[in-house]
Amino acid sequence: MRARLGLLAALTLALLAPSASAAGQASLTELEKEVMCPVCGTLLQLAESPQAQRERVFIERQIDAGKSEAEIKDALVAEYGNEVLALPPDSGFSLSAYVVPIVALLIAAVALALGVLRWRRAGGGPSDGDTAAPPLGPSEQDSERLDADLARYDL
Repeated sequence: MRARLGLLAALTLALLAPSASAAGQASLTELEKEVMCPVCGTLLQLAESPQAQRERVFIERQIDAGKSEAEIKDALVAEYGNEVLALPPDSGFSLSAYVVPIVALLIAAVALALGVLRWRRAGGGPSDGDTAAPPLGPSEQDSERLDADLARYDL
């Protein structure tokens, strides 16, 4: 029984070990989705400029040196400035890029809910004192006028 548990533990570690090392290692394709070309202002994976090619080479050299994604991003910021990151930092004034859309969405949802409530209260159904439904179709006077007009044009 202990031998089976030991074998199971060894297999589990063997299966988890490659994924743990792969999770820590940076890849060019993943970094291309997260950084921008400083010349084009587009994602690096879409950019074709010579500067984008130089940036890819820079990233590949960093990966070959064994640096993590965070270290490579820090090196890119040091080399090209904050504009190289596709997402703004989540601190300081740049935090507003994350907060403002959420707040605007919440305000719009509250305004919509209040508008629907007011609309339903204002004219949804008959009021308390008005129990009879309004008559459907034309009034008696309109019916007589319609009959007279139709008789006049009857061929």
